[in-house]
Amino acid sequence: MKILIVHNNYGKYSGEEAVVDKMAEMLKEHGHQVGFYRMTSEGSRESLSGQIKGFLSGIYSPAGVKGMREAIEWEKPDIINVHNLYPFISPAALFECRKAGIPVVMTVHNFRLICPTGLFMRDGGPCELCLQKGNEWSCIRYNCEHSLLKSTGYTLRNAYARWTGAYKKCVSAFACITEFQRKKLIDACFDADRITVIPNSIDTPARYRETEGQYIAYIGRLSFEKGYDILIDIAKRHPEINFHFAGAKRDNSDLHDVPSNVVFKGYLNKGELGDFIKNSKFLVMPSRCYEGFPMAILEAACFGKPSIGPDHGGFTEIIGKGNDAIGLLFAPGDTNDLERKITQLYNNQQEIKLLGRKAFNKLTEEYSSNVIYNKWQKLFLKIK
Repeated sequence: MKILIVHNNYGKYSGEEAVVDKMAEMLKEHGHQVGFYRMTSEGSRESLSGQIKGFLSGIYSPAGVKGMREAIEWEKPDIINVHNLYPFISPAALFECRKAGIPVVMTVHNFRLICPTGLFMRDGGPCELCLQKGNEWSCIRYNCEHSLLKSTGYTLRNAYARWTGAYKKCVSAFACITEFQRKKLIDACFDADRITVIPNSIDTPARYRETEGQYIAYIGRLSFEKGYDILIDIAKRHPEINFHFAGAKRDNSDLHDVPSNVVFKGYLNKGELGDFIKNSKFLVMPSRCYEGFPMAILEAACFGKPSIGPDHGGFTEIIGKGNDAIGLLFAPGDTNDLERKITQLYNNQQEIKLLGRKAFNKLTEEYSSNVIYNKWQKLFLKIK
């Protein structure tokens, strides 16, 4: 089967790009042919002309539409797998797929089909106002991007996609990465029969070697919505615990009074990240937003390391509760509860080992590449 993967790369390599690359690799390993139609946003935000181009293209991109048409003619795919269309491809390009009569599967990485920012977040916490109102205009009213130009552009591109019906008319199936996402799309009046859940996958090792670890780990970009600053505040109150952060800084805020028990490792490559996780006790994700599918939980599970995350969004179903839990959940927005969960786990090595084993087992049973590929193959055969 020939599959055309469509994706507009972000300005910097992100978890979403990693998932796209992993998808292509997985399909090739199982004998499929893979073609690409990719554009990039790299460098576009650094100039006013680039920002204006992105503003207009997100609403309707003539170049993106033309590029999609040419990619279809050149690749002659059986199925098109769409990831991100913004800003330089645009949802308008989906009508080229419909004209060609080729089924489209859209991988839903975030909440951008419903929320212009894609985060479901405002004023430091989850926000579902656009879902509740059935339109995008609250993004401008509350200036959710903290830039009137960006908030307006994001709103207009979502509104145009909704008015034209680009997603609902042209996408054959939506592959959500969590059940939480699926329910939100159904709440937004997307056809439930066209929505399935296929989580992200990861190459799972046959076994792992238990290591006690020396510090608490954070993995991800250093930005406000990820809540890394919350973890630093907790570190200030616990000088006896070391906290190590792996990830690039993405916002303009300056951190002051960083305690000596906090270490910033910066961006780590795959090998370095493996060592970083192996030498940690467990992972903490203090995210203020729902997130799509926090891959760091699976990366930690590869080494038998549990995770602590907020009890909302995809975190709840991935980490789980009760006897099936592979980590701990804290009350969203409650720093004191997060602090309690961190100290509770830090001081109980046996619980760390037990949760780590459960994390590895769940990884093998639910998120390994072979398990996830079978879900994709079943979906492809259904819509072809």
